Amino acid sequence: MPDATTVGKWIILVGLGLAVLGGLVWLAGRAGLPLGRLPGDINIQNGNFSFYFPCASSILISLVLTILLNLVVRLFRH
Repeated sequence: MPDATTVGKWIILVGLGLAVLGGLVWLAGRAGLPLGRLPGDINIQNGNFSFYFPCASSILISLVLTILLNLVVRLFRH
């Protein structure tokens, strides 16, 4: 069982990682990358009802994160 110090360090690292990821998504939006407006993103508007699900954007972000995390894990194994 890890001690509280180790768990605290991991929580800080995850938080910093999420902050960096948020910054990258923000920069991608400012650079003109159409995240959220890709073909395959579902957007239904009917009167007072609005439904939005970024399906294609979610798949793209998932693929990029999978590749990046695999590279990071391979670098730390050696």
